[in-house]
Amino acid sequence: MTDTGAAGLDRELQEGQPTMARHTVTFPVTDPQEILKLRAGDEVTIQGHVIGVRDSTQVRIFDQGDEPPLDLAGAFLLHAAPNVRRAGPGRYEPISLGVTTSAPTVRYLEPLGAQYGVRATCGKGSLPDEAIATLQRLGMVYFAIPGGASLDAAQVEEIEEVAWAEHMPECLWKFRVTNLGPLIVGVDAHGGSVYRGVQTAAKDKLKELYASL
Repeated sequence: MTDTGAAGLDRELQEGQPTMARHTVTFPVTDPQEILKLRAGDEVTIQGHVIGVRDSTQVRIFDQGDEPPLDLAGAFLLHAAPNVRRAGPGRYEPISLGVTTSAPTVRYLEPLGAQYGVRATCGKGSLPDEAIATLQRLGMVYFAIPGGASLDAAQVEEIEEVAWAEHMPECLWKFRVTNLGPLIVGVDAHGGSVYRGVQTAAKDKLKELYASL
């Protein structure tokens, strides 16, 4: 695992040069530094366990008051409802691992981090600016999926547990993963966001285009 370090990162940003460190992180995390070392734009490979979650399960937890049957402390939550095949009573094998848009679930970030200790989320698309302060305050990170909205199901070693199966496929999934990714840090725990940078650059470019007309 390599890391440019905070000093190197700040220097490259000041010089206007792109920077990217590569990390391997195992979830669930117990050391906050595992999250704090990540910076927007870094590349991350995930080991350990990932919890699949969708809208209906979060509604059940926070709007209906049901405690989640899986431990979410230090967890990585993937906004996904996987396509699976039944492999026996209560057992499933992944076929595909498509993910869904994360922005509609921003209202759950605060309680996920504050109440349950979730440390990472991942899904399709960007997060709005109001999510950046929440992630920074709670020491959380949001991962982006390069090139689209799906992950390689072959990186899922096993679906170890399925909770609230009545919501199938929007239940809680506990995946054991090996080398999941690589993912990109979309929003880090320091207030950095690759999306905000892109939006700012696009607005500046638009101004230039208007000025040239």
